[in-house]
Amino acid sequence: MSLHTLPVWQLRQKLRQGEVSPREATQALLDRIAAVDGKVKGYLWLNADDALAQADAARNGGALAGVPIAIKDVINVEGQPCTCASKILQGYIAPYDATVIRKLREAGAILLGRTNMDEFAMGSSTEHSCWGITCNPWDLTRIPGGSSGGSAAVVAADEAFAALGSDTGGSIRQPAALCGCVGLKPTYGRVSRYGLVAFASSLDQIGPLTKDVRDAALLLGVIAGHDPLDSTSVPREVPDYLAGLERGIKGLRIGLPKEYFIPGMDKEVEAVVRAAIRHLESLGTEVVDISLPHTDYAVAVYYLVATAEASANLARFDGIRYGLRVRGEDVIDTYAKTRGAGFGPEVKRRIILGTYALSAGYYDAYYLRAQKVRTLIRQDFEKAFAVCDVIVTPTTPEVAFRVGEKTSDPLKMYLSDIFTISANLAGNCGVSVPCGFAQKLPVGLQILGKPFDEETVLRVAYAYEQTTAWHKERPVL
Repeated sequence: MSLHTLPVWQLRQKLRQGEVSPREATQALLDRIAAVDGKVKGYLWLNADDALAQADAARNGGALAGVPIAIKDVINVEGQPCTCASKILQGYIAPYDATVIRKLREAGAILLGRTNMDEFAMGSSTEHSCWGITCNPWDLTRIPGGSSGGSAAVVAADEAFAALGSDTGGSIRQPAALCGCVGLKPTYGRVSRYGLVAFASSLDQIGPLTKDVRDAALLLGVIAGHDPLDSTSVPREVPDYLAGLERGIKGLRIGLPKEYFIPGMDKEVEAVVRAAIRHLESLGTEVVDISLPHTDYAVAVYYLVATAEASANLARFDGIRYGLRVRGEDVIDTYAKTRGAGFGPEVKRRIILGTYALSAGYYDAYYLRAQKVRTLIRQDFEKAFAVCDVIVTPTTPEVAFRVGEKTSDPLKMYLSDIFTISANLAGNCGVSVPCGFAQKLPVGLQILGKPFDEETVLRVAYAYEQTTAWHKERPVL
């Protein structure tokens, strides 16, 4: 097995035993990136000399000592660019580390490079990047998902051992499903958001994209935990996620929501997911039919709440303090010209929608009503988890679509996240794991859990993964 194809936990064993040095591991990735990233286009920024210098300085002892990790270009790393794939942050260099980056450094990780994304994490295909699109390693004519498409693509293409992404409405799980890797969205408040450039503050959560479930558990254990720098971070003990993987799933109740098997979803995708559910049943779980009745409203609620929060959060990008500045006749004109030139069409669309939803006369009709329905969606999950331990669904309604196929129809693009959005609105945790192929493209199985019950979600994912071989499949580039 080539060094660049190893999962993190196997690489870690080799590093600890002295079979491989951190420099060799880093160089193996740099060679792989040089060979294939011209096709995949997953990285926005890479400093080989800096990565090798980090490798030479690496010392054994930490949970990720000597392991290179790729970072989505929305998380601040001191001394590296953080553009959020937007012209408005062109030239900005992060002056500090996000909390998750500090934790990675403390664990001994090497911070490898910055991965492409939809601008300000607004998108489902990584086509909304000012630096160009990222391609799906399984079929270069197709999208890798979004907004963490670059992170998913480099993991799937063996250009990274693992990567960090962010998930606001499915932005880790959806690209993980479409690229055939593992993507974990932790519970809201489990991982600090300090240093994550905010899109929608009540929805955003940082999580790992990895080659297998063991790696997801390993990385979550490193980055999780309370952070006084993040007021939404919850002071709860972080379990040993790795130790919990082997406990088995016999007797667990798996909820199957009827609202997630809908008319119009790809029949091959549905068949693959139902086969995966039967496989979980064969491992000793009990499948329970459940209902999440407000699921139909999730997309509408999300695109009111998220855009409203984006409207407020993105007001800080004004051309005065950092990033792009287009000078106008006065300060207001400078704001307008900077934002006009700096933000892309999708970001402008969402800012306008969010500003409208928050405006006088419309706040109660749109934003306030959306928040009330959001509460109903959360209550749906609470009732469901009273009768089941986890909920299992498709991650996406279809396989990766072709580049350009949905860019002219925003509503079709938004519906790509129809199965992932509800978990963000409710604040629950979830993971997507590879469960087969449709049209020769990867399909993801989504496993959703109660708040702060990542242990059970990972247990179910691990039990499925260990008794199947889908996660071992790799694209040919």
